[in-house]
Amino acid sequence: MSTNPAAGTARLAGRREWLGLAVLALPTLLLSIDLGVLYLALPNLSADLGPSSTQTLWIMDIYAFMTAGFLVTMGTLGDRIGRRRLLMIGGAAFGVASVLAAFSTSPEMLIATRALLGVAGATLAPSTLALISNMFADERQRGMAIGVWMSCFMAGTALGPVIGGLMLQWFWWGSVFLLGVPVMALLLVTAPLLLPEYRDRDAGRIDLFSVALSMAAILPVIWGVKEIARHGADATHLLSIAVGVAVGVGFVLRQRTLADPLVDVRLFRIPSFAGALGILLLVPVVMGGTGLFVNQYLQLVEGLSPIGAALWLLPSTVVTVTGAVLAPAVAQKIGPGRTVLGGAVILVAGALLLSLVGATYGLPLLIGGVTVIGLGFSPMASLGTDLVVGAAPPEKAGSAASMSEACSELGVALGVAVLGAVGTAVYRGEITETMPDGVPAATADAVGDTLAGALAVAGDLGGDVGPAVLAAAREAFTSGLNAVGLASAGVGVALAVIAAVLLRGRGTAPADEAVEVETEPETARTGS
Repeated sequence: MSTNPAAGTARLAGRREWLGLAVLALPTLLLSIDLGVLYLALPNLSADLGPSSTQTLWIMDIYAFMTAGFLVTMGTLGDRIGRRRLLMIGGAAFGVASVLAAFSTSPEMLIATRALLGVAGATLAPSTLALISNMFADERQRGMAIGVWMSCFMAGTALGPVIGGLMLQWFWWGSVFLLGVPVMALLLVTAPLLLPEYRDRDAGRIDLFSVALSMAAILPVIWGVKEIARHGADATHLLSIAVGVAVGVGFVLRQRTLADPLVDVRLFRIPSFAGALGILLLVPVVMGGTGLFVNQYLQLVEGLSPIGAALWLLPSTVVTVTGAVLAPAVAQKIGPGRTVLGGAVILVAGALLLSLVGATYGLPLLIGGVTVIGLGFSPMASLGTDLVVGAAPPEKAGSAASMSEACSELGVALGVAVLGAVGTAVYRGEITETMPDGVPAATADAVGDTLAGALAVAGDLGGDVGPAVLAAAREAFTSGLNAVGLASAGVGVALAVIAAVLLRGRGTAPADEAVEVETEPETARTGS
């Protein structure tokens, strides 16, 4: 049987559903804002709490680790206990943890509250996406709703540094965490009024061993990739990734034997589902890698403040948000596959612009490249998410949504690690060849490590050596950015191939591709 209603035969959403979408957009916007504000608060936070370097890393990373580790579990849990209920539980926990984080009195307390925020955050994205799939049964309306949802995430990512900078100008570092309190309070008040409840009453018990396996697969991979991005590859980091992959294979094999699996691996038989997950893995690779180098270029090469860099990137955000909203309408005319393919081609063009950034017209080319990349990124992210959620049967929507979010989390980490390694290798190779004469060995090591290290020591060099070192380091970093642009163009080509081969212009699985599932009457699965 087909898992998706035929276009044009599904019930159309009304005013209540669209108002409910606004409610679901609130935690989405908040989560994406929260990703950026902590980086700005870190200097003031460190001065107040005095964390060690290890504690600082845990403060920064524990949120992402816990979110990634619990995504699959929370998506499936929502299918079983009710997606609205899980959303409200997670929203309440997120609000409480936000207050505790804002008033943390020690590094240990802040690490613990950030971990709680991560667990609570893992409930929000799968629940919101799964509820959208329930509220918008019509394919066209669902695409528009997910486009709005995705645009809120993109807007929050860009607005985070601006909002965080303004708050830190007037308030203490803990204020950035309090952004979540009124948002979650509003969610708790409005959710029972505007959001439907949905759960699969026929679902079996959650297999706790599968929960443990999912976390044991995801967390070592995420940790290993992040550590490679930070310190370079070594045996420990590679072993961590290998262990995670091996456990992941065991997880998949176990799911195939369970009557009620945590993840229904049969969904991967649907070409549009598998292809969309591949897109949701590779697109963040480009965004994570280019974002790392573009932000450093703006601040360390062009000398902009964090807020100034964020403002320069606003045109890209506007284009990206607009593209996410318009992509479903374009897909209705030419097909999702062709729309995603077009987005991949546009992304390649933007990445090639980054490969041309140089001393002349550097900033205009950079902003132009990032803006074009955003235009190509938006339809792939929006339609990719829609394809994943829409291809799954209704009772598996939470699980499907969690898989899409897990792919995005891993994609960003891979982008920072892999593309970051490419750009760093080019920087180190070029600065070694162009290092001016007369630089002490210790200083040369710092300059050869990172551009930030070069900026830190160049001022201590006398005469013309300091400016020469700084100029060489900035030129080498620009070459690294160019290499990241070329590598991103290669990823864009891979995205185009996936779109052409696996999507084939369709947004839903036809009857011969759909996963056969036993479903119970709608009234047995849907509450008020």
